[in-house]
Amino acid sequence: MEQAVSRSKRAELQFPVSRVEGLLRQGCEAQRLSSGAPVFLAGALEYLTSYILELAGKEAQKGRKMRITPEHVQSVVDSLHLGHLLQDDTSLRFPGGPLPASHHDSWVPAPGNTSSTASSTPPNSL
Repeated sequence: MEQAVSRSKRAELQFPVSRVEGLLRQGCEAQRLSSGAPVFLAGALEYLTSYILELAGKEAQKGRKMRITPEHVQSVVDSLHLGHLLQDDTSLRFPGGPLPASHHDSWVPAPGNTSSTASSTPPNSL
């Protein structure tokens, strides 16, 4: 009996294709999703990640460090002008994580909504 081979292994990727597909379907990005879309996206994410880590490693070597620190990665992201891709706060993706201050400030209750169903907390943005 032949063992099942994962799509990540078939595509020779380290990033999980099945997880990428699950996140694409969960996010309701499109009504229909081809079978190649998560493979392509996982490959693109893996390439971008490896490129950033390679440059961060060079940055660490420049500073005579043996380990890549978050500061090295941040300097590479800033130098490549990728900050606009990563500016979304990741704490919103994890249940129970703190809301950033900008979300607390931007939530305003509807005027005149004093019913008992109105909540005193901001709506969940997930």
